Amino acid sequence: MRIPLSWLAEYVDVAPGSTPEDVHAVLVKVGLEEEDIHRFDIAGPVVVGEVLDFVEEPQTNGKTIRWCQVRVAPDGEPAADGGEAVHGIVCGARNFFVGDKVVVTLPGSVLPGPFPIAARKTYGHVSDGMIASARELGLGDEHSGILRLVELGLDAPVGTDAISLLGLDDVSVEVNVTPDRGYALSIRGIAREYAHSTGAAFRDPAAQVQVADGDGFNVVIDDGAPIRGRIGADVFITRTVRGIDPSAPTPAWMIARLVLAGIRSISLIVDITNYVMLELGQPTHAYDLDKLTGGITVRRATPGEKITTLDGQVRALDPEDLLITDESGPIGLAGVMGGASTEVSAATTNVLVEAANFDPVSIARSARRHKLPSEASRRFERGVDPDVARAAAARVVQLLEQLGGGRADTLGSAHHTAVTVEPILLPHGYASELVGVEFTDDEVRTTLAEIGGAIEQTDAGLIVTPPSWRPDLTDKATLVEEVARIVGYDRIPSVLPVAPAGRGLTRDQQLRRQTANALAATGLTEVLVYPFLTQEQNDLFGSPNEQQVPAVRLTNPLDASAPFMRTSLLPGLIDTAKRNLSRGLTDLALFEVGLVFRPDGPVYGTEELPVGAALPTPEQLVRLEAGIPAQPRMVGALFTGESTQKQPGLTAVPSGIADALAAVRTLQNALGVTLEVRRGSHKALHPGRTAEVLLAGEHVGYAGELLPQVAVDADLPRVVAVLEVDLDAIIEAAGSELHVTPISSFPAATQDLSLVVDVDIPAADVLAAVVEGAGALLENARIVDDYRGSGVPDGSKSLTFALRFRAADRTLTASEASEAKLAGAARAAERIGAAVRE
Repeated sequence: MRIPLSWLAEYVDVAPGSTPEDVHAVLVKVGLEEEDIHRFDIAGPVVVGEVLDFVEEPQTNGKTIRWCQVRVAPDGEPAADGGEAVHGIVCGARNFFVGDKVVVTLPGSVLPGPFPIAARKTYGHVSDGMIASARELGLGDEHSGILRLVELGLDAPVGTDAISLLGLDDVSVEVNVTPDRGYALSIRGIAREYAHSTGAAFRDPAAQVQVADGDGFNVVIDDGAPIRGRIGADVFITRTVRGIDPSAPTPAWMIARLVLAGIRSISLIVDITNYVMLELGQPTHAYDLDKLTGGITVRRATPGEKITTLDGQVRALDPEDLLITDESGPIGLAGVMGGASTEVSAATTNVLVEAANFDPVSIARSARRHKLPSEASRRFERGVDPDVARAAAARVVQLLEQLGGGRADTLGSAHHTAVTVEPILLPHGYASELVGVEFTDDEVRTTLAEIGGAIEQTDAGLIVTPPSWRPDLTDKATLVEEVARIVGYDRIPSVLPVAPAGRGLTRDQQLRRQTANALAATGLTEVLVYPFLTQEQNDLFGSPNEQQVPAVRLTNPLDASAPFMRTSLLPGLIDTAKRNLSRGLTDLALFEVGLVFRPDGPVYGTEELPVGAALPTPEQLVRLEAGIPAQPRMVGALFTGESTQKQPGLTAVPSGIADALAAVRTLQNALGVTLEVRRGSHKALHPGRTAEVLLAGEHVGYAGELLPQVAVDADLPRVVAVLEVDLDAIIEAAGSELHVTPISSFPAATQDLSLVVDVDIPAADVLAAVVEGAGALLENARIVDDYRGSGVPDGSKSLTFALRFRAADRTLTASEASEAKLAGAARAAERIGAAVRE
């Protein structure tokens, strides 16, 4: 929210001499977040000038310029820049006339940009300054012609300071308003907060407007499908103004305030509705009365219905959308944007003013559904004061009369359904108990009365009825928050809490952290990826075969192209790698520890829950629990580029399946489990470079290289290694005891064993047979070579294993080690038909 300081000072006594930084500091004290300071960034001398004469001079480039004589100071007085009273100025615009009052930026001034102005030679003349357009002054986007004061309804003596005349010396402060404090999206709300912080006198702008209802205009609220039981529009006020001068300009002071507040000036009628919205926090809308057909009906959309909104877009409506309609059909998407069919134009003279209060949830859903956020929807979805609608409508009427020459008509309507605000019991001492600060009863009572609450003193405590503009005050804790905020957060001591014994990380949390630390220690970088995917991504990576994977589809996804929750971590890692590669990071080793979502039945999505103070019933909770999909925690990794870069003494080593298998060993060592790998298959992975990861014979994941075409389709190099395993399953098997292998003081005996087997037999099966046969003396076994060529029969391969033997109580003899090795070879021969290669 941007707050012009001159506007703020109308409704609260801002301390004299306050800087924007001072105002920021005051607002931060009551919980608003400081954002920025906005100025017009313009410096004088900028004055009112009068066009005395001009000569049009065609140029060789086809352009015609005007050589103008402009009076910039009264006769006999020097100009503000110290020069003559009459300046010669070259101007390319042609929308002004002799005798017009214009804005002249004299040499030495600086316009937004920054754009310094100096006397310079151009088109054969020395132009002593510039005649400014609205865009050059920062007052709008209009740049086709210069700014004539008559267009703003202004007249001032020649030489008058135009910066103050146009309100360009004002400044606005910007604060971030949290979603629960929608009342602060207005000058009214910010002025009240300033008063809370400083104790300055607050003057409610809504109380300064004379409210008068109209009647005779037919308005029907027909909401047959309210959301959460709340009717779509509980307040709907209309007023009529006739005889508006369509040529009446928006005054300069209003344009300046709107621009500082971040809103573009459009036309007087539209500017007034925006001005009142900023002032009171109540969005209003103006319809061209002559374009309306009959009365207004507020209803939900029907299937297949469409509307053309003010931005010219034709939008297909959802049955949940709340509409403003007349006899011709939809004329507005309630609380979001008006329709083009009843838009006010340069010819509009009669308007119908609307000020309504709509259901926040309905407006939020419509704005998000149509990707149409607006200043109005931003306020409605946070909650607008239902009691300010009458004042807002009256304020629009007042300004249309004062600035547009219109006259208020008695035609109108006043639909107002009383909204009951439930009182809240705040027990004595509860505020001090919750915050840890001793608040006196008087402090609590005075603070809650100051924010507008109605207070009743009882033996049990204070019964507080929150004001209509504070829908966020729903229970005693929120009341206490207000007490702490207004009295001052500086009263709350900074005390580091002491963690009670036995409440540290759980075993699973410790092991998950241990896993992440181990992977990071080996050079991988942890990433956090959005869990939203397409159905195609889930189908490709969520299952090893061609079947379609069941997935959770979001009802209202952030991105309509990716509406499913992930069933695998790999697509997110691939997207992350693609993004990093596009930024020049070619050597990547990434991992993520996160949940995947794998439903095996109906998923929650239709259960309607109570709102307000009511709690879900036990039956509802059971249905909700039953509908939650399985969410195993996985660990995924991706490797591409070079795992070892070229440097003196080292050659480059490209990333590949070896890196994924090394990550498997890292997990095994970090968690104290035994993970096996054997040849596997997966539709997204290379058929000859895919390993299935097993734990106690059960599948827990895959490691391998992406199919080259899958990698190329993702704009990645052809070789990309990946890993994904079920971390929950591994942690469950890890047990709670710490297993330590003692270091033997006896030497090891190492021998190699080469076995010839059929080429289709997995090396893992051969290794398992050797390990089983070699017995307890075998300490470690690993494959070191896979040879296929001369000396090996066709259709066979030679696998060489490095074996390490050790006894816990003695030094082994060579014959004992050889005997164990041969026992392993014998078992491999018996089980697989392996033959020892000589």
